[in-house]
Amino acid sequence: MIGVNYEGYFGDKRTEKRGTELHRRLFCNSTGCIQGISLNRAEQKAYYRFLHNKRATETQLIKELQERCSRQVKGKVVLSIQDTTEINLSSHKGRLKKDSGFGGIDDSWGIGFKLHPSLVVDAQNCFPLGFSSIKMWGRDLERPNTEERKYKRLPIEEKESYKWIEAGKQSKQTLHQAEAVVIVQDREGDIFEQFKRIPDSKTYLLIRSNVNRNTDDIEGKLWDSLSASVKLGNYKVVLDGDNHGKTPVREANIEVRSVKTRIQAQGKGKSIEVYAVEAFEVGAVDYEPLHWRLLTTWPVTNFEDARLIIEWYTWRWFIEELFRMLKKEGFNIEGSELETGWSIRKLTVMLLDTVLKLMQMHIAYNEPEEANVPDADLLFSEKEQECLTALNKTMEGKTEALKNPFPIGKLNNVVWLLSRIGGWEGYASQRKPGMTTMFSGLKKFYDIYDGWSLQKDVGTR
Repeated sequence: MIGVNYEGYFGDKRTEKRGTELHRRLFCNSTGCIQGISLNRAEQKAYYRFLHNKRATETQLIKELQERCSRQVKGKVVLSIQDTTEINLSSHKGRLKKDSGFGGIDDSWGIGFKLHPSLVVDAQNCFPLGFSSIKMWGRDLERPNTEERKYKRLPIEEKESYKWIEAGKQSKQTLHQAEAVVIVQDREGDIFEQFKRIPDSKTYLLIRSNVNRNTDDIEGKLWDSLSASVKLGNYKVVLDGDNHGKTPVREANIEVRSVKTRIQAQGKGKSIEVYAVEAFEVGAVDYEPLHWRLLTTWPVTNFEDARLIIEWYTWRWFIEELFRMLKKEGFNIEGSELETGWSIRKLTVMLLDTVLKLMQMHIAYNEPEEANVPDADLLFSEKEQECLTALNKTMEGKTEALKNPFPIGKLNNVVWLLSRIGGWEGYASQRKPGMTTMFSGLKKFYDIYDGWSLQKDVGTR
């Protein structure tokens, strides 16, 4: 089984062993509650000591993740998907120790910390490979407002938006063995300084445009010249509706356009060459159509290139799913019983890796090419797979429609079974199982596994 191994990271074998055990227990129990994953009071204390141990630093936990990711990307074209969320700890304000790794957040009265990870996926099949950077910080609770700090005049290095450039630089170091790296960001990352500093011979940017920039073209503004360009083609895609019913589930007809241009910074300065891609939903009535304008340094010369850029951008939803599973719908990091921001931040790093494993399972199930599906030993031990195989016989139905369709020993075989345990009915005609269903099944499986292991141990005495 490929998993975390902290040997050599903390300078203390006992601490390293305890961290490895905690990491494994987080995955097995599918919860971030230390009380919930501990078998007894002594184990609970041991895990608390690890998370408060100054030897086991946040920096070293992140370093282990980055080094593991670096080994996974060798020779591949990968996407490094970046975004920011916040961990809101306001409900624990009276319990958290002061000056212990948290600060201000977007809520002017709230406390917590910001989280900005770079999730790496294979550009060919979207399989998650790890994290190229993770940054966490809390805003100074006593800092002056933006006007008092003359925020607009500050150098980019002193602004919070520097996180995009900082993450890009760190990702380039982590992913140096990759064949090519495409950094994907939403509109907040549309910062001219990034286009100056980050791209190189094998590092590319893909960012949703937020500003109708000036260009060197005689047509003028970027968005105007893009919308006025010749249509490259159309494609149809089924789009989900929103949670509030304002936008329906529908088959959308998307028009694609692209231009090669040079964008300018505000005021005078050297322009930078980029490719702009537009995806626009035609025929929308009574709702806001999908309309993306994407900037990239990856070459776009035809319709197929433009479609690839659009598809890569859609994979941004993976980092939204990562945040969702980290919070209330999954591990509920914001409900942690820990009493310091530093310990919650360390637990956050470990849980990010745990959610990554769940995402790997989910993608493996949906992979159409069986040859690309990883073996089950990527995440499960030989003994666990033995239990899964035995359990599979009880979860399959009598008809072919309710048989596990995937080969034993493959990760998609395991995901089918876990989803059945989690409440999915198992019919191919149904909607495919989601992360939440699989998450529920994983919890139940390890409850079964504990009893199965005990029975096996007793039976061999």
